[in-house]
Amino acid sequence: MLKAIKQDLQAVFDRDPAATSWLEVVLTYAGFHAMLAYRMSHWLKTHRVPFIPRAISQLARWLTGIEIHPSATIGTGFFIDHGMGVVIGETAEIGDYVTLFQGVTLGGTGKERGKRHPTLGNHVVVGAGAKILGGITVGDNVKIGANSVVLKNVPANSTVIGVPARVIKSQGERLPDATMDHSNLPDPISDRFLALEQELIELRKKLENQDSSRLF
Repeated sequence: MLKAIKQDLQAVFDRDPAATSWLEVVLTYAGFHAMLAYRMSHWLKTHRVPFIPRAISQLARWLTGIEIHPSATIGTGFFIDHGMGVVIGETAEIGDYVTLFQGVTLGGTGKERGKRHPTLGNHVVVGAGAKILGGITVGDNVKIGANSVVLKNVPANSTVIGVPARVIKSQGERLPDATMDHSNLPDPISDRFLALEQELIELRKKLENQDSSRLF
């Protein structure tokens, strides 16, 4: 557990340029506080301690605005940026070096039992406000755009956006880093509208040329 906590602390410095000292992170970072509470409650849960793990997670939720179920499985180097409103469900599984921004939900889709929350691979980045719902699998090195709603499996090395989310980029090699430039995410719907507009302009020109030739 202590090793995992050290890696969570290092993840803050690796992915947040605003972090200036370990003391600042330990005392003021809500995401790190939530992970401390999770590591403790998860350890107690795996050792079959009743009630206390859930009480710790609810206390952490009250203090940080981040709710992580003690039964969720989270790998090393996990980082929650800002974090307010993050919810991680009971059967969620998260790989190593994953980054979540504020408002992310790893939730279920109903009252079904068993595996009802998503599984995230390694080096996944989930943008602010994104919702990943159901017992789906998100592959390694996936980037999920802000406010996307992911309801189906996502292949590795992909970028997805939209409601419902769709793959807008996929490549055979690993994405180079664990950051995401939200301002430069492509918008395929807007691109298609622009293409249709250009086609209409060209058709209008052709019609005008035909009308002109008939007059002469």
